[in-house]
Amino acid sequence: MTVSVVQAENLARYYKVRGGLLTAPRTLKALDGASFTVEAGQTLAVVGESGCGKSTLARLITMIEPPTSGSLRITGTDIIGAGKSQLQQLRSTVQIVFQDPYGSLNPRQQVGSILEEPLQINTDLSASERRDKALSMLQRVGLRAEYYGRYPHMFSGGQRQRIAIARALMLQPKVVVADEPVSALDVSIQAQILNLMMDLQDEFNLAYLFISHGLSVVEHIADEVMVMYLGRTVEQGLSEVIFSRPVHPYTQALLASTPFVDPARRAKRVVLSGEIPSPLDPPSGCTFHGRCAHAQKLCQQQVPESRLFDGRQVACHFAEASAVVHRAAC
Repeated sequence: MTVSVVQAENLARYYKVRGGLLTAPRTLKALDGASFTVEAGQTLAVVGESGCGKSTLARLITMIEPPTSGSLRITGTDIIGAGKSQLQQLRSTVQIVFQDPYGSLNPRQQVGSILEEPLQINTDLSASERRDKALSMLQRVGLRAEYYGRYPHMFSGGQRQRIAIARALMLQPKVVVADEPVSALDVSIQAQILNLMMDLQDEFNLAYLFISHGLSVVEHIADEVMVMYLGRTVEQGLSEVIFSRPVHPYTQALLASTPFVDPARRAKRVVLSGEIPSPLDPPSGCTFHGRCAHAQKLCQQQVPESRLFDGRQVACHFAEASAVVHRAAC
């Protein structure tokens, strides 16, 4: 039986931006209507360029910021309208692993103190019990007990990220938000960390929200992929569906820029023209139309609604035509 740990429906986060002497106040739609479910033991990968809304989504899931609208349920509790004590309890069920293993650990604390700190703040465990749990978690992430008394600067980047993962798991969370957890690491180390995360997911039945700029690191860890562009979800579906037959032109461009060893998997290169538009001044209609080779007049006039097509949700007026062109190119 599957258990939905995170449920989001039309989740949005807007920011009011003050105007200047010659400009009126504006609204920045950092996240504009995301809907998804993450089940225990499953991984949802959120992919897109900078400014697409990934980090905003992470702040909402970790309850650092409240949503502007929509609903967000964590382990069945809607955080909108939840009381202070409820939110405090929920925060212990959601933990985050940051991108930079060099900046996310306190350089003045020993590893043992770093791991025990969440227990000291959130539990009534004794000092010896906290130490036992910290040592046990070190072992689970592949580090030796003798590392307990060392400082972060004494470790490599991969080892520091193992420590950060261990810290995130000390409170036995249900959800882990992994914000670009391997992008700062050498390629040879990335696979080790991804394999470790998958092993820990199986052991603790964790739900992962895995945030990434590109698709290259998410193919083997993700059960489902959500591709975002300028605050909106443009394509969402099972990992094998997205990777084998992408439909949205933006997803196709991301995949075409992803290196594959197998020549048969290398798609024809898709060059995106221009830069991602400012979220303060997004284009009318489909926000991707200015960079899309298949854009037509309708794309400039009407925002495409997300619809079911070929086993996934896609927000594209001409998904059928885009799919045919992509198959022909491959």
